[in-house]
Amino acid sequence: MKVKVEASWCVASGSCVLAAPKVFDQDENGVVVLIEGSPGPELQESVRTAASVCPSAVITIQED
Repeated sequence: MKVKVEASWCVASGSCVLAAPKVFDQDENGVVVLIEGSPGPELQESVRTAASVCPSAVITIQED
């Protein structure tokens, strides 16, 4: 799995951080920061959840 974010579209809801805190963080303005672009199998379900709950759909997942 490869994860990408389009930070310029982020509305700073923090949903991604709540769903997958080992993969996403927020900067001082609340904008998404990608911590892990290639999460291991143990994190992949939480990344899928984060992508599905993101109100601005900034998270893109490429499955292996």
